Amino acid sequence: MGDAAAGGQAERAEWTDPSALESEPDAYRLPESAALDLLANGELAIRGRLVDASNATMYCDISGNGVEAACVYKPVAGERPLWDFPEGTLAGREIAAYAVSRTAGWNVVPPTVYRDGPFGPGMCQLWIDADTKVDLVALARSGDHAGLRRMAIFDAVVNNADRKVGHLLPAPDGHLYGCDHGVCFAAEYKLRTVLWQWRGKQLPGEALVALRCLRDSMAAGELATDLGNWLTPEEIEATRKRIDLLLEHKVYPFPPTDWPAVPWPPV
Repeated sequence: MGDAAAGGQAERAEWTDPSALESEPDAYRLPESAALDLLANGELAIRGRLVDASNATMYCDISGNGVEAACVYKPVAGERPLWDFPEGTLAGREIAAYAVSRTAGWNVVPPTVYRDGPFGPGMCQLWIDADTKVDLVALARSGDHAGLRRMAIFDAVVNNADRKVGHLLPAPDGHLYGCDHGVCFAAEYKLRTVLWQWRGKQLPGEALVALRCLRDSMAAGELATDLGNWLTPEEIEATRKRIDLLLEHKVYPFPPTDWPAVPWPPV
């Protein structure tokens, strides 16, 4: 089933702007294990489509064992082919990004699983009701936000090729999440982000601790095994090298010289 099939279903449904729908404002407070179980085994009910997304992105209710939450479901069938990433791999890359975030203890990616759904297998991620009072542009320009610093080093590890302002999700409790990690983990250096304010500056101690945790998990085979479900051996080795380089130089990376450093549009 391709984009046309998904689009045909969309025409038969009543698609709504998710911002106009009631959601679960405290869903992100679910314990991680409970959130993962709900995402993997709960019943999905599509309520709308995020029409601004470049790939088919469904806003859903998910329920099971008396627990309900909102989530995002991105079927592989709705992925638009890209020239620089293998076809049908974007959902898996989102799972890999969650694995890195979880292993490092960064918690910058909401709980995410790979599961079957109404349009076939794909990525399912807990919906974060971002704090609408936060000025995202001002946030992205901040130079002293701990969560943003954490996001910048995470992006360097996963080689995020599309960190836009709109991909920042500040939760009401102040924690910063990020979304849309389908174009990560390329073997070539493709870091493209709006978060360059720390380029060349020394990494904070907590970043070095997290990077050592990632390096040790890769060496033990745990993280490498998780990533191996979604990435090529070359991409896993490139991830390992990025971690090693960051630990060796202990500074935030510089923009690439042969690749646009900022995504377009940046918001």
